[in-house]
Amino acid sequence: MIRLEPFTEKDIDLLISWISTPELMVQWSGAHFKFPLNHEQLAKYISSANLETSSEYICKVLANDEIVGHISLGRVDRVNETARIGKVFISPTARGKGYASEMIHQILNLAFQELRLNRISLGVFDFNLPAIKIYEQAGFQKEGLLRQTNKVRNKYWNLIEMSILKAEWQARPGLMGIQSNI
Repeated sequence: MIRLEPFTEKDIDLLISWISTPELMVQWSGAHFKFPLNHEQLAKYISSANLETSSEYICKVLANDEIVGHISLGRVDRVNETARIGKVFISPTARGKGYASEMIHQILNLAFQELRLNRISLGVFDFNLPAIKIYEQAGFQKEGLLRQTNKVRNKYWNLIEMSILKAEWQARPGLMGIQSNI
């Protein structure tokens, strides 16, 4: 069992240690940050997050009180009841243990139950087949392919857009509410 808690300045050094290559940086954040990731960039990123009126919820993922990942729910639009999942990362030592699926379930619970949103979107690079499988299992549907959105070294990467609606999420078998600490 995992839990989501607000990502804070004391968590910055650990996240920096995980993002060790330009490729990982783009996979994690798209074009949001510049490599190498540093304290200044992350301090600015979290400066207005996780407040009651925030448009961004930035979370660390804990398993047995150890930080095993990071995820954000951004672009929260309370008028149109939409948001976007981003900056999803599982630490290298925690991969393959089912944390990513749980993390997605919990961020969707935050979005649909606590924030009462209706539509959640995300983007995932087309070569990231394990992530695509997790998102599809959670109920996300592919909406389209954005071609060559990011250039990493001398290669262009394609981005798949995906989304899930509250009604689709509620129809998932075995759905159970999980309370976050956000």
